[in-house]
Amino acid sequence: MTGIVIIGSGLGGYSLARELRRLDPAVAITMVTADGGELYSKPMLSAAFAQGKDVQALAQKTARQMEGELGLTVVTRQRVTAIDRAAKRVVLGSGEAIAYGRLVLAMGADPRPYRVEGSEEVTVHTVNDLDDYAAWRDGLVPQGRVLLIGAGLIGSEFANDLTTAGQRVTVVDPAPWPLGRLLPRELGEELATALGGIGVTFRLGRSITRLDPGKAVLDDGSVVAFDKALSAIGLVPRTALAAAAGLVVDKGIVVDRWLRTSDPAIFALGDCAQTEAGPLPFVLPLMAEAKALAATLAGRETALSLPALPVVVKTPALPVAVCPPVPGATGEWVVSGEGRDRKALFVGADGQPLGFALSGSFTAERQPLAKEMPDLL
Repeated sequence: MTGIVIIGSGLGGYSLARELRRLDPAVAITMVTADGGELYSKPMLSAAFAQGKDVQALAQKTARQMEGELGLTVVTRQRVTAIDRAAKRVVLGSGEAIAYGRLVLAMGADPRPYRVEGSEEVTVHTVNDLDDYAAWRDGLVPQGRVLLIGAGLIGSEFANDLTTAGQRVTVVDPAPWPLGRLLPRELGEELATALGGIGVTFRLGRSITRLDPGKAVLDDGSVVAFDKALSAIGLVPRTALAAAAGLVVDKGIVVDRWLRTSDPAIFALGDCAQTEAGPLPFVLPLMAEAKALAATLAGRETALSLPALPVVVKTPALPVAVCPPVPGATGEWVVSGEGRDRKALFVGADGQPLGFALSGSFTAERQPLAKEMPDLL
C-alpha cells in the first residue's frame, strides 16, 4: 500500500509522525512543509524574546535530524498546490507529485488579516512560525516602542514577554479587558493591572482608524507612536486547499470523531481541523488528536475523546489558567477571591460548572477542577 503523506511540520504533524512510528515501524511516511521543517515549540514564540532566544535557540532539531529519528522523508520549502483525490496524490509548487495511500492535513492556521486605512503602507508583523519570528525579532532595538494590536491570549503573552525584555509596549484592543473572550471582568481587570505594573500601556476600548509609518491614530483621535507593530488578533484555519479539493469545510476542515474528512482517505488534525467540539487551537487537544489518529492509521480505529483541558496563559506578571466552556454553552460567571487571587466558575442554568478561569494562587487548582468539568468530546 502507498504510504502516509502528512502536510505540515508543526506540532501536529510531528506529534502524529512520532506516535505513528511508535505503533508502526514499517509504514512509509512523507512530510511536506512550506518552511524548513525544524522541530520547535510554537507556544514558545510568544515567550522567547525575554529569554534571549533566537531562531537557532528555538529550533530543537533540523528536518534531517527528524528524518533520522523517525524514519520518514521530510520535503522542505515546498507548498502543496493541489490534492488530486481521484489519483490519490498531492501536487507541489515545483510540479512534482507525491502519491498517498492516506493523507493527513496538519497545515495549521494563518494569522487573521489586519486591515485598516494605511495598513498597506506599514509593516504589521505577525508571528506564526519560526520564519515569522526571525523577521519580527530582526530590528527590535533596546527600549523600542512596540504597537501590539490585540489583547487576547497571544497578545497578552507577547505583551508580558516583550515588556520583560525592555520593550515599551502599547496594546490596543476594542475589548474592555485583556482575554475578553476567556476571562470574566474581575480577572481580566486584574490581568490588565498586573501587566500595567510591569510597564505595559493599554488602550482598551479603542480601535485604530489609520496607520501611518511609525504612528497609529485611534478612534478617539489620540496617537500611538511606534517603531515596530505586531498584530495578534487571532488565527484562521487553513482550509483553502481542502475546499479546492472538494472536502467539506466550515470554520475549519470538518472531521468526524476519527478525524476523517469527507474523503475517507484524508484526515485532518490541529488548528486546521474542525471537530465536533469546534476548532481547538490549543496544545493539549492537538496531542490527543495525534494519539488517536496514529492508532487509527496503524489499524486500530480509535475515536477522539477529550476531557476538559485547561490552558495555562504565559503571563508571569499574573499566572492565569482557563478552561473555557464548550462552544455555545449558556451560563454566568461566579467569581470568588480578591486581588490577584481569583477563582471564577462558569455555571450553567442547572447550577453545574461548565468551565473556569483562575488567577494567582488559585491556578494550582486547575487540574483537580478540570476533572469536575464536562468532557469536550
